[in-house]
Amino acid sequence: MLVWWGRAVVRFRWVVLASAVALVAIGVLWGTGVFGSLTGGGFDDPKSESSRALGRITAELGSQDVDVIVLYSSPSATVGDLSFRASVTAELAQIRQRPEVASVTGWYDTQAPSLVSADKHATYAAIQLKASGPDAKTDALKTLEPALRVDEPGIQTEVGGSIPFLHAANTQTTQDLARAETLSLPVLLVLLVLIFGGLVAAATPLLIGGLAILGALVAVRLISMIGDVSVFSVNVITLIGLGMAVDYSLFVVSRFREEIASGKTTALAIERTMATAGRTVLVSGLTIALALASLLIFPQVFLRSMGFGGMSAVLVAMLAALTVLPALLAVLGHRVNSLRVPMPWRRRAPAVGEGPWARIARSVMRRPIVYAVGVAAVLLLLATPFLRITWGGFDERVLPVGTESRDVSDRIRAEFPGATVAPIDVLVSGQSPLVSGQSPRQGREVAAAIAELPDVTGAQVTANHGGSSLVTVTYPGEPTGDAARQLVRDIRGLPEPAGAEVLVTGRTATDVDLLDSLGTHLPWMALIMASATSVLLFLAFGSVVLPVKAVLMNLVSIGASFGVVVWVFQEGHLASWLDFTPTGFIEPSNPILMLAVLFGLATDYEVFLLSRIREEWDRTGDNTASVAAGLQYTGRIITAAALLLAIVVAGFATGGVAFIKLIGVGMIVAILVDATLVRLLLVPATMRLLGRWNWWAPGPLAGVYRRFGIREADSRDPETAADDLDPRDLVAVAPAKDT
Repeated sequence: MLVWWGRAVVRFRWVVLASAVALVAIGVLWGTGVFGSLTGGGFDDPKSESSRALGRITAELGSQDVDVIVLYSSPSATVGDLSFRASVTAELAQIRQRPEVASVTGWYDTQAPSLVSADKHATYAAIQLKASGPDAKTDALKTLEPALRVDEPGIQTEVGGSIPFLHAANTQTTQDLARAETLSLPVLLVLLVLIFGGLVAAATPLLIGGLAILGALVAVRLISMIGDVSVFSVNVITLIGLGMAVDYSLFVVSRFREEIASGKTTALAIERTMATAGRTVLVSGLTIALALASLLIFPQVFLRSMGFGGMSAVLVAMLAALTVLPALLAVLGHRVNSLRVPMPWRRRAPAVGEGPWARIARSVMRRPIVYAVGVAAVLLLLATPFLRITWGGFDERVLPVGTESRDVSDRIRAEFPGATVAPIDVLVSGQSPLVSGQSPRQGREVAAAIAELPDVTGAQVTANHGGSSLVTVTYPGEPTGDAARQLVRDIRGLPEPAGAEVLVTGRTATDVDLLDSLGTHLPWMALIMASATSVLLFLAFGSVVLPVKAVLMNLVSIGASFGVVVWVFQEGHLASWLDFTPTGFIEPSNPILMLAVLFGLATDYEVFLLSRIREEWDRTGDNTASVAAGLQYTGRIITAAALLLAIVVAGFATGGVAFIKLIGVGMIVAILVDATLVRLLLVPATMRLLGRWNWWAPGPLAGVYRRFGIREADSRDPETAADDLDPRDLVAVAPAKDT
């Protein structure tokens, strides 16, 4: 099939290239408008108790969220001084008149002790906005913010709260994305020139990368027209789109140049490239897309958006590498090697057994047990910290120190005794009011019962209407901590009053529900990834052993990455060097996202290595020689692809938002570990040990592979088949008894 496809692309190359130009125009003119269609947040489960409670509170009592916190402080005056009091009360009176504001609660109105700092030099006001939804509230905040600040000497105004935090996180993420692209693209171009030795060949991966990103933006904008898509999906589009485009272009262009160098015509070289590297790209793209599709089973908009964005990026990159790139190569032909850059260290291909990858292959083949045990020990050591992982939600500490919304949160925790940045809200609904205008008795009873629980500093009925009451619960410590989560569970464990329903919400309750939801869906995600990978690898290689081994190898490399993430971000090692604040826990949606992305990327390298090994196995039937030749052919390209992808990811590791930094660091570790220790050492060692069992499949499944396998059994050109293998690239390995 792919041979036929290669012929069709060569024949209609100008049509393909014109279509690519049209897609670029659509992407630039329409696809980039997706930023106005994306939403913030999306980390909660819409069917969870916390989400249902939030909706019920809004419907039955009106919005009760504290959207904005305005902190007023003075180094010299106290909140009781006339000048301080007059300035702040006048400012709050003006804020109440603003059309964006639903309510303002301050110390001068309520005399609530929690609204004044311990030293009496600061107070804060809680503001509710009329708008509904995080995006509408963010727009309202942009309009309102200039009016929040006291324009008086000696009084400092700081703005924080959930909406400023969300706005700051989105803004920082956008800035990090732009900076990542600015840093990575020039470095990528330089490395590509070094790898290919010429400007024309080096430019092709970046062209395909740009096409993949723009095409994915078009796809995501179409998706956003029928459902919510998180703004964070743009990060994964850039990462996956550019990374996979570079990988796939590296595979295709390298194979095309190899075929051209062997004397084939341009048309035959493209046919052969599509039958080999094109097949690899097809299997890899489908496998990664299915791995990312496992994110779609989660109800959280954030994870589903990452799935949509990642799938769009990898599928567009795959299609571009199978259509636009071969069409471009058909036009270029031998000119793909034009504008060569002199490399003083470049030399002719080494003789048999003299190249670096040949030496690695020979060493692994001679001592497979030593390599397998040694590499496994290193990977297990790296993965060990993962056993100490602690889960928790994210808060303002994911932002850099000095960000205003983070500073407000830090100051309230440190300076305001009894204050809670994120109180627990309890809805008591379905009661019968005893006296019109008074709080229902059952609401007060629930508040009294909650006040008796450990670690509760306050439980008051703060709103009531008809048969519904809202109980606001304060507590010491972090809203993302274990004690706060246990308090949510304790409140939910209290008996409900007769005839009333009790629902718990708030940031901590959302974290509890998120952990439960992710834990419920994670096994299904793992099953989807493992099943999809196993089926596709079986169809690609005709073995039931290799897919199982591939899944295990993927988990080993990902486990090492997760161990490093825990050691760095949970336990705080290298925190000053990486410039983040350790929280003592890991937000769970980040490792789940990493699992999907890294599982797909690890399979990418596995497919590339095994494809070349399978080529040699079909040609020689010698397992040991096939593994050695496959490693010799692919070692340099796999290492180069990993290095290029690590450069793409490095921009995210230097970002300002801690959870984006976490994903970047974790992915760099996984990519480098997978491309070196796993693919170049552990996989060849285990394949050498398994021998012919690598290619085993029971009779009925072998028949399925012969009929439906993703292969090009008849793709060889009889006149050029002898040129398919350069004998200089073979590694001299003594025949093994198990082959």
